[in-house]
Amino acid sequence: MRDLFVFGFVILTLPKSYRQPFFGLLVFSWLAYMRPQDLCWGFAREMRLSFFVGIAMIAGWWANEKGRRAYAVWDVRSVLMVLLTTFITFSYLLAKKNSEYTTRYFVEYLKIIAVALFVTGQTDTKARLRTMFWTIALSLGFFGVKGGLFGVLRGGTQITRGPGGMLEDNNDFALALVMNVPLLWYMGLSERKLPNARRLTQIAVGLTVVTVLLTHSRGAFLALSATALWIAWRSGKLVRATLVLGTLAALFPLLAPQHVLERLSTIGDTHESSANARLTAWGTALRMIQDNPLFGVGIRNFQTRFLDYAPYGPGEGQTYVSHNSYLQIWAESGSIAFAIYMVMIASVFFTCRKVYRIGRVRADLAWAADYARMMEATTIGFMVGAFFLNRGHFDLVYHWFAMVTALGAVAYTAYMRSPSAEAAPGARTGKVTIGKRPRGAVRAASPAPAAVVWRRAGRWR
Repeated sequence: MRDLFVFGFVILTLPKSYRQPFFGLLVFSWLAYMRPQDLCWGFAREMRLSFFVGIAMIAGWWANEKGRRAYAVWDVRSVLMVLLTTFITFSYLLAKKNSEYTTRYFVEYLKIIAVALFVTGQTDTKARLRTMFWTIALSLGFFGVKGGLFGVLRGGTQITRGPGGMLEDNNDFALALVMNVPLLWYMGLSERKLPNARRLTQIAVGLTVVTVLLTHSRGAFLALSATALWIAWRSGKLVRATLVLGTLAALFPLLAPQHVLERLSTIGDTHESSANARLTAWGTALRMIQDNPLFGVGIRNFQTRFLDYAPYGPGEGQTYVSHNSYLQIWAESGSIAFAIYMVMIASVFFTCRKVYRIGRVRADLAWAADYARMMEATTIGFMVGAFFLNRGHFDLVYHWFAMVTALGAVAYTAYMRSPSAEAAPGARTGKVTIGKRPRGAVRAASPAPAAVVWRRAGRWR
């Protein structure tokens, strides 16, 4: 019955996905993050439903929107994503060993980038931003709430795997949930007109935290801790937030299951098998980088080339992943790709800072300030978790880079359309410095206000 429902629903959405590509993008995101096909037991579980929706939405853009809406908004992240893809392609073509496995993942990566660029073009209004954020938040929130409730009712049973796809591994699943915590938190805060939205999202955050802990992912626990500290620091209520976090930290050893406490107690133990495997993998990655500094060993070739650089022979210690997203990118795709990847991450904070300043000086754009803080916190969660997990090509983070681009373009356009709007209560006065309109962003009808300072062409500040 589930198979028929999910299959039938997706098939029925295809005509609308063709007529309205953004609707198709929402369905695509739902399939990617809620994974309803993996809740089935029959034929729907193996069907490529996302592929059908992706074809429908892109074909629909070509037929119905080309010339009216850009495929992508071109800013620093969009350009860097294309550059990164170019160097990853070089690494794939120049790899000494390629197989059906590496080819499959390379093609999947190309699809991830194509969809991420499509997101920047389709998410071009505040309403579309809000809808996309809620789609991701509720899709991942479903598993956060479900896992938390089952964990509480069953006395803290360990969660050994995620729903499927790129979220199948328990570590990847936990990282996605950590990235969703700020999304739930800030979306609840921003929905000031929806009754109980804030309280419900806070309950969802609490249950999601329980789910993350039950995955036994130590990297996700560290990412969750960093995310909580970042939200507290950015809250503007540091003393109150510190008291809340301190109280939770004091209660944690009393409320957490013993198996969770035992797992977390091994975080600093370098002699523990998993921690020792990570150190070995990092050393192996550094040897790969030293031997292949320009283009690396090839995408998804870390596993196939591991024994060529490992300090032991076959069967002595089986560690075939890098256990570090940064070293994964560097070892597999080379130093230039690694530099591009790091600049792309750093660019998130520059754009969010600009958007936050816009939201602070304009009462009608306060939502943009909330979204900017949300995207910062989510990126912090990924950055910390990625240091311990093998998620260099995580589809969610590229989707997130695209949403940062979309937020910057939408906030820019909104600011330029109503430059005389009333300032936010308590906002700082002074100039808001913005630069050139990102290509693909909606052109504002109003002329530039006096408060806007134009700087070097090609960049907006």
